[in-house]
Amino acid sequence: MSCNKCPRKCKNQPGFCNSDSAKPEIAAVYAHRGEEPPLSGNKGISNIFFAHCNLQCCFCQNYSISRPSVDPELTQRLSVAKIIDSVEQSLQKTENIVGLVSATQYSDLVAPIVEGLHAKGLYPTIVYNTNGYESIEVLEQIAPYIDIYLPDYKYSIPDLSRRYSNAADYPEVAQKALIEMYNQKGSSLPTDDNGMAFRGLIIRHLVLPGCVENSIKCLEWIANNLSSNVHISLMAQYFPPDDLSLPDELGRKLNEDEYNKVVDTFYSLGFHRGWVQELDSAENYHPHFASSTTTFK
Repeated sequence: MSCNKCPRKCKNQPGFCNSDSAKPEIAAVYAHRGEEPPLSGNKGISNIFFAHCNLQCCFCQNYSISRPSVDPELTQRLSVAKIIDSVEQSLQKTENIVGLVSATQYSDLVAPIVEGLHAKGLYPTIVYNTNGYESIEVLEQIAPYIDIYLPDYKYSIPDLSRRYSNAADYPEVAQKALIEMYNQKGSSLPTDDNGMAFRGLIIRHLVLPGCVENSIKCLEWIANNLSSNVHISLMAQYFPPDDLSLPDELGRKLNEDEYNKVVDTFYSLGFHRGWVQELDSAENYHPHFASSTTTFK
């Protein structure tokens, strides 16, 4: 059976990511305080961390749950009903907002999960947290259920996306996906009286060591093809995971000179909405999915 949930369009399922939407594999459902402020609030977002990933970046900081083969002790096979029950319990401790993290390979479950929450009288803001490697067809299908898009825009240079994520077409695919998300949500990010966002688009970009040109081109493309009014989350949190075999250039953290060049470009292009991480954030964002109560060490 073929799978058309992402641009890889695998001829067999499980395919490249080794996921099976008939048996959803979930790494965690719990409060997460590491997202952008209008998504985390004071109590955190209720994130559903789906296992596996359709991109498989060689440097993935969530590699323990994103790889095709995941330690079964880190995940659970949950029915849609069980996922909804878990979210209901989690929402009792979090802000009224739910994040679907790396849900591309399970995109056909978005509608039943959201509709199931509504059937229980729960109407949280729904955030679609994605690596950006999305098909337009899927984005059109899930549009009625998504309040906020939270995509990455990882690469503007095909050679990098080929080498690091086995996806030479990532720039072209992600650009089309970002245009679709922008057309759906625009550049505004309205918030309620508590500062919580309830609609919109936030584009994330992780600056990689040795890849300043890539980051600058990503920002230039957004400014020139979408708007400098878009909310950008510029991230410096990259660290080289100890358990991964990485290209030499990714075997270190970002340095100050590299990051300053990207930050300077951010401001020179007129971006004025969003967040710029501190350079030392790489010390604070280390995923730890063995814990049932927190994502980061």
